[in-house]
Amino acid sequence: MKEFKLTVCLLMVCSVMVRAQDATVIGNMNEKQLERFIELAKAYYPQLKVMELNEEKAKSLYRSQPVGYLDMFNVSYFYRPNERAALSPDNPYVFNGFQYGININLSSLIQRPFLTKQAKADYKITQLERQAYERTLENEVKKRYYEYILVLEDYKVKTQAASDSKMLLQDAQLKFERGEVDIESYSTIKSAVSSSQAEILQAEMNLLVAKDALEEIIGVKLTDIEK
Repeated sequence: MKEFKLTVCLLMVCSVMVRAQDATVIGNMNEKQLERFIELAKAYYPQLKVMELNEEKAKSLYRSQPVGYLDMFNVSYFYRPNERAALSPDNPYVFNGFQYGININLSSLIQRPFLTKQAKADYKITQLERQAYERTLENEVKKRYYEYILVLEDYKVKTQAASDSKMLLQDAQLKFERGEVDIESYSTIKSAVSSSQAEILQAEMNLLVAKDALEEIIGVKLTDIEK
């Protein structure tokens, strides 16, 4: 009886080890699918959208700087009817008719080159921030994808191990009913099957968490993506 119990346990362990050797993260990766996930994340993720809008805003401000040079000029005019005397107590002007003037704001003239330089620097900063975040986002998508593949393979291994243990339990039950296996050995196998089922539940939860995390960053359900 002890030999039977030991044999059963060894078979269960070997089954899990064989399945684990067949499982692989790199071998189950799909590079095209991963690139698709990265594209979806860049098109969807809100924080990247905010950075793109900030970059566009800084770009518009920088490109509008040349127009700002017009702000330093102020054009004015004065009109006096021709029938009035050119010089009088209420008309201290030398000429009648239209008179024009241009005022230049020296402060704006001096500040404009510095404002243009600052706007250009702000635009460059938003570009670099957006590029840096894109790389961060790419790495995060890859991390979540690798984690998803890992827990998926773990789930497959444990599911197959549970299936194998059920078959062993059925065989042990028949032997127990025929009196070929004692109650201790039979109970040991039943306990191992129960543990295997508990591991499947944990693996299922890990798979759902990894799936949700990947879908959260790409903004699309995995079932809606063509493989």
